[in-house]
Amino acid sequence: MARRMSPGWLTVQEILDDLGVPRRTWQKWRELGRTPRCKRLPNGELRIRRSDYDAWLDSLEEVGTR
Repeated sequence: MARRMSPGWLTVQEILDDLGVPRRTWQKWRELGRTPRCKRLPNGELRIRRSDYDAWLDSLEEVGTR
């Protein structure tokens, strides 16, 4: 059962669960600068604002061409 995402800040694991991608894919995207903006906590963990994640997802939407 997937964890419920918090409204303000998301963990990387919550995003991985939502997208259904492995951690290594996320790490590669981070290396390429293709993830939403992240904040690093003093303990080294990353957090992503829900609004930044939503905006990032919206930016990935493809516009169909016909």
